[in-house]
Amino acid sequence: MLEDRATAVSSPTQWPAAYPKGYAVVDVETTGLARDDRIISAAVYRLDERGEVEDHWYTLVNPERDPGPVWIHGLTSEVLEGAPLFTDIAEEFAARLDGRVLVAHNAVFDWQMIAREYARAKREAPVRQRLCTIALSKELGLPLPNFKLESLAAHYGVVQQRAHHALDDARVLAEAFRPSLRAAAAGGVRLPLLECRPLTEWSDRPVPRQSSGGYGGYGGYRPSSWRPSRKRPTCPYPNPGRYEDGKRLKQGMRVAFSGDTSVDRELLEDRATEAGLHVASSISRLTSLLVTNDPESVTSKVTKARQFGTPIVDEAAFGQLLRDVEPADG
Repeated sequence: MLEDRATAVSSPTQWPAAYPKGYAVVDVETTGLARDDRIISAAVYRLDERGEVEDHWYTLVNPERDPGPVWIHGLTSEVLEGAPLFTDIAEEFAARLDGRVLVAHNAVFDWQMIAREYARAKREAPVRQRLCTIALSKELGLPLPNFKLESLAAHYGVVQQRAHHALDDARVLAEAFRPSLRAAAAGGVRLPLLECRPLTEWSDRPVPRQSSGGYGGYGGYRPSSWRPSRKRPTCPYPNPGRYEDGKRLKQGMRVAFSGDTSVDRELLEDRATEAGLHVASSISRLTSLLVTNDPESVTSKVTKARQFGTPIVDEAAFGQLLRDVEPADG
């Protein structure tokens, strides 16, 4: 086990009582980035409340389809042919996650892939909170050149041996998370925990199994796409203008989303649509509201919202507003 560098803060005597009692540091490799892509390997490092490793676990998973970007993860169809299906490892995976905060680098991606696999298996992952180490690094103000895992690892002197191998990525993240957790505890930093809501239903589009081919090995999905586009019904209400702080949302308002959300983005967008709001894919001067949990980020949507003076609220506030949307005029 690597010794924490001088940049890390030693474990404080008084540990914050509000901090979680255990963590599951997770990494999954997948066939791609879209909502219909599949997990092909998974690793979990279980940590105690102060970030010490208790044990670790790793498995391959047969996706029953093209393995995707083999040049990244190195897992070919031949390697995965004899691997267990996700339904075969779902119980063991769940036991590793049960009662713990899921920790991952870009946690929304890992959580959504895991939640979808469990939904396909008609089960629920026993995860109620997640912690993204990118968000924690920002909270701590770490002097990183970027927020890649390799940069976080280098900051704490953790040596990465096999990038994009789930077990080694999880090990590296566990080693880097420990000093980050201790620094947060020593500084009284509130951990950036987000709620995890399991999917309760799922339907897959048919995906042909291929040994090669597809779009760049992604089985026909564009590598830059996180989800297939969905055509929504036109909002029947006129846009009443911008949201005003302290007032209610009104049917017809144009709402955009940016960044990590605790509720699956598509489910959140569905709730907004059902409430009579217009879900916008981009920011313009007509946008009524931007929903983001990271208002200090430099994403194009947040930047444009600030340029246009578009109101910004976080997901929790938006959830409250959704409960009482004002009907459209007439």
